[in-house]
Amino acid sequence: MSSEHPSDNKWLSAQAVADRFDVPLRTIRAWRERGTGPAGVRFGKAVRYRLSEVERWEIEQEQAS
Repeated sequence: MSSEHPSDNKWLSAQAVADRFDVPLRTIRAWRERGTGPAGVRFGKAVRYRLSEVERWEIEQEQAS
């Protein structure tokens, strides 16, 4: 049995992350450029965000608020 969480294997597009936070896509891109948002991974021309990383980042933001 794997110890991975099921969401560890799911990847989100930058648009999906923007939709999740109800912010413009340019905000997600700006966060990536500044290194202040969830960590993304480049696959060719596309940037994808692991759902578990997005969830981790959400918790970090909640705790910092």
